[in-house]
Amino acid sequence: MSKKEPTVQPGFTIVELMIAVMLAAIVMFGVGAMVVDSQRGWQRMYNHIYSDVATDSYVARKTFDSVVRKASSETFLLDAAGSWIEVYYYEDPNSAFVDSYARFSYDGIGQLDIEYGRLNPRQTLTVRTVCENVSSCVFKASGRSAQMILTLDDGSQTATIVSSSVMHNQ
Repeated sequence: MSKKEPTVQPGFTIVELMIAVMLAAIVMFGVGAMVVDSQRGWQRMYNHIYSDVATDSYVARKTFDSVVRKASSETFLLDAAGSWIEVYYYEDPNSAFVDSYARFSYDGIGQLDIEYGRLNPRQTLTVRTVCENVSSCVFKASGRSAQMILTLDDGSQTATIVSSSVMHNQ
C-alpha cells in the first residue's frame, strides 16, 4: 500500500473567515456610530444657530443699534419702569430741527415693537414687530447712551442679549 501524504489546499478555514467577518462588523459598527453621532451634533448646532431665538436676537440688536445711533442726543424719553424708550432723530439730514421719533416698546406678552412717526404734529407713521418670543425687555439710558436688555425664550432655547448704543447726532 502506498501512503498518501495529506495535501494542503490554499484558502481560509471557517474559523478564519468568522474572525474576519466579526472584525469587519465591529469596524463598520464603529464607523456607523461615528457618522450617526456627527449627524446628530450637526443637526443640533444647525437648530441652535438658525432658531427663532437666534435670528430674533440678531434682528433686535441690529435694529436697536441702527435706530439709536442715528438718534439725536439732545433728548429722549424713557419709561420709569423701562418698558419703552423713545428717541428722536432728523428725518432729513439738512433739517435744522429734530422732526421724527422711534419708540421701542415691550408689550409684556412676547413682542418687541418699534413705532416710527413725525413730531410736529405728532403722527404715527408705522408700527412693526421687531421680534417675538420675548420673555422680558428693559431699557435704560445714561447720558448719550441707551441700553436694551432683552431675554428671548421659545420654549426650547433661551438667550439674553444686551445692546448698548450711543446717540451720535447733536
